[in-house]
Amino acid sequence: MPRGQIKDEKTYQALRREGAGKEKAARIANDASRSSRSSTGRKGGKAGSYEDRTKDELYEQAKKVGIEGRSQMSKDELIKALRKR
Repeated sequence: MPRGQIKDEKTYQALRREGAGKEKAARIANDASRSSRSSTGRKGGKAGSYEDRTKDELYEQAKKVGIEGRSQMSKDELIKALRKR
């Protein structure tokens, strides 16, 4: 997402420093600019952590989002790639 479309640059940069991917950080920052930050956090939280999932589940998620080279990745590498995305 181009920088011109990011509505809350401060939130975007904070999320990027925490390791969020560009698209995810932009999506959250733009939503946070429309409403309070706390309401953005309440929408999610049902998926559980990546560490609790099996390698096959992580592989399927990586496949859905189009991560290249996923078949050669270990569980830890899949987690890292998914978090970057």
